[in-house]
Amino acid sequence: MKERIEALKAKSSYTVSDLREIMEVLRAPDGCPWDREQDHKSIRRNLIEETYEVVEAIDTDNKDLLCEELGDLMLQVVFHARISEEAGDFDLDSVADGVCKKLILRHPHIFADVKADTSEEVLKNWDKIKVVEKHQKSDREVLDSVSHSLPSLIRADKLCGKADKLGYSVPENDILSQLAADANDKEKFMGELLFSAVKLARELGIDSEKALADACDCLVETASDVKNEQ
Repeated sequence: MKERIEALKAKSSYTVSDLREIMEVLRAPDGCPWDREQDHKSIRRNLIEETYEVVEAIDTDNKDLLCEELGDLMLQVVFHARISEEAGDFDLDSVADGVCKKLILRHPHIFADVKADTSEEVLKNWDKIKVVEKHQKSDREVLDSVSHSLPSLIRADKLCGKADKLGYSVPENDILSQLAADANDKEKFMGELLFSAVKLARELGIDSEKALADACDCLVETASDVKNEQ
């Protein structure tokens, strides 16, 4: 173990293979106590936070930060894969094998003889392939395939998109006219109101998640201005 650590320390640059080895060292019986104690659920939030930090680097067009944050996100992938490898479930190579096979399957216009000259045609092929790949036999199964762990605005937007492609009509609700009737169920009312807002934003070609984020930024800027004036 000591020789392994010294060899890693002596390197002037590192690769993904080195990252994998360092995680093995940290998770070893005589490795880091904190890293050894973690499981998938205990570092679940870390994965979410690192993902959003990557997004922030993209939004701010900070290339150096993006490189750093992608590394932190990669660490989470390697960490989870190592935990699963120790449990005998799968390893990092299994993860790479699965995504490589998926990429080949979902790009028949590159790896087979399917024709797709535009992005629109590519996306139509993807939808058809995913239905077969995921064994989805009903509209409900297609809609339910949208991750329940997504932020609700993003999930609503994706649901609207899938519903449109399926030709499934999302029920229209005249929210304001139903206000009095739904007054006793405020949570249901707000849910329908928010869903309707997302649907309208999608129809107008607006990213509802970004629109809300921009509104939050505007509030912060306004609050700062008010404070400075006092």
